[in-house]
Order: sequence, then structure tokens, then C-alpha cells
Amino acid sequence: MTALVDGWLQGVAHVPSPNVDDRPAGSRVELVVIHNISLPPGAYGGGLVRALFTNSLDPRAHPFFADLGGIRVSAHLLVERDGTVTQFASFERRAWHAGASEFRGRQRCNDFSVGIELEGTDFEPFTDAQYEALNRTLHALFAAYPVAAVCGHSDIASDRKTDPGPCFEWRRLLLPASVTLPFARV
Repeated sequence: MTALVDGWLQGVAHVPSPNVDDRPAGSRVELVVIHNISLPPGAYGGGLVRALFTNSLDPRAHPFFADLGGIRVSAHLLVERDGTVTQFASFERRAWHAGASEFRGRQRCNDFSVGIELEGTDFEPFTDAQYEALNRTLHALFAAYPVAAVCGHSDIASDRKTDPGPCFEWRRLLLPASVTLPFARV
């Protein structure tokens, strides 16, 4: 099992993002939101997601980045194609990953969720190493927080998001009986 200290996974890279803030008083981690990301779309590696989450992405470096200038986003974790995990925010804090969102009638999912980005797209399978790293991380989260559900970004912002996409294999998640996939999954 992966250990947590003050909301930080041990044994992974820590790259604190400025795009975090305190959770509202009384909020606790109850939901895990799975995302996918690649910059530019379909390109992996190169540290560009890290640059986005730390406000150092050059919007002139690629035509796709032009619309990202000035955007302030983050996630708690990034899981790269080879299974490398980088943590950008303590799980005790609110990362800016979900945007306008709703889960079971509750707005502002960032307040009570952890956001995990998998390096990938809607159109390619994720790697075995990513599922292994994700399951290790989920196990640590389930041990430390009252997580009740795991969902995709598309489940909480369906009018604007499609990730983690149809190539994500929900059946590969190792979930305890107390944690649900609240939406129909194949």
C-alpha cells in the first residue's frame, strides 16, 4: 500500500501547483474523478501537462496551446503512460480539475473530490502500468478518506466533457464493496 502524509502520497514526485485552494469548511474527500489529458492532444511525455498545472506552459509553443494562455487548472495527480505518478496538490486541498460540475445533486465537485488525470485520450487504450498505478492510488485514498464513489469527468460535466472516454476500462478498477461506480459501466 502507498502511504499518505498530510494528504501527499509517498514515493511519488511532488510538484505543487499554485492552482489549488482550501476546501470549504466541513468538506471531505468523498468522490474520485477520473480524467484524461495530453498536450497537445495525442502527444505524450515532454512535461507539458506539468507546465499547464504550474502555469508555465508557453501558449506560443503549439497552435493548440493558444487557447490555454491564462487558464488556471490543476489536478491532484497525473498518471503518465509508464505509470509514473506526479502529485500536484495535497488531497487535503481543493485542486481545480472539475470546473462546473454536479454529482448526485451536489454542485462544485472540486469541493469534495480528488481529480486524477491519466495521460491519454478518449481514443486510445490506457496502459497496464496506468491501471496498476491508479489502483495503488485508489487503495491509499480508500484507506484514508470516506470515498463513496469513483466516476469520470464526463459523469459530472456531461454537457462539456467526454473523459476519461470509451477506452477507459472501468472493470479494471479494484474497488471495495463500499465504493460504487454510480453510473452504468461495461
